[in-house]
Amino acid sequence: MRFPKVYTLENIAEIIGCSYVGAPDFPVLGMNEIHVVQEGEIVFVDHPKYYDKALNSNASIVLINKDVECPEGKALLISDDPFRDFNKLSAYFRPFQPSNQNISPSAQIGEGTILQPNVFVGNHVKIGENCIIHANVVINDHITIGDNVVIHAGTVLGGDAFYFKKRADYFDPLISCGSVIIEDGVTLGALCTIDRGVTGDTIIGKGTKIDNQVHVGHDTVIGQMCLIAAQCGIAGCVIIEDNVTLWGQVGTTSGITIGKSAVVLAKSGVSKNLLSDKVYFGAPAEEAREYYKHVAKVKNLVK
Repeated sequence: MRFPKVYTLENIAEIIGCSYVGAPDFPVLGMNEIHVVQEGEIVFVDHPKYYDKALNSNASIVLINKDVECPEGKALLISDDPFRDFNKLSAYFRPFQPSNQNISPSAQIGEGTILQPNVFVGNHVKIGENCIIHANVVINDHITIGDNVVIHAGTVLGGDAFYFKKRADYFDPLISCGSVIIEDGVTLGALCTIDRGVTGDTIIGKGTKIDNQVHVGHDTVIGQMCLIAAQCGIAGCVIIEDNVTLWGQVGTTSGITIGKSAVVLAKSGVSKNLLSDKVYFGAPAEEAREYYKHVAKVKNLVK
């Protein structure tokens, strides 16, 4: 998430009440998670396992819970609880904004777009031209929808990420302040749930068609012209490249990539990266031909 203007390191330290290492006027442009963080942005890290990864990432400012040597050209924010203070920044720069009507006055809705009864459109939503949004669809704040999009009844866009830190006696949620982008020509079936990014965007690419009751986790990027059948569960931070087909009830773990034009057959479980232009089946998923060979061998052993 980019801030509305350039802030200084000193400004940010004052907002969250922490010390810093670096020039007081060091520029801060935004904040992001480590897999998408860019120059000028803040990333947080609170576990020794990931200190080096954060310090060597694209981030210009690292919010960290240890006094470490500051890499050249970067700045540090020293906090006793980076998770808490990252949430403070999310709440400060994108606070929850209640709605008191079904269609927010700040929403932009394109010519020819039809909203069926009981559609909710939140603050700062942008919907393109010639879309059909069916009854009881929920479009939460800061969502962007392109032209010629069809969204069927009961679908929810922009729910919070399923991202929690385990405290001693409760689960502490990481505040979601990212967005969802639905590109031109996408169809979403009934009762789908597309979670917003934590600080970035969940994206569904141009021309992709998604069946009923599909879940797409936070910060996942789905490419163009994909087909995703009913009851698939796609975890957060997944990359699905163009022309991929996922058949019914496919599930994935987080952070994996499914290559261009891959096909994953029904009820498969994807636990690692999949290559392009191949057909996969099983749990964990493997090339379908190999899976069928294994099944045949097992049958022969039983005879």
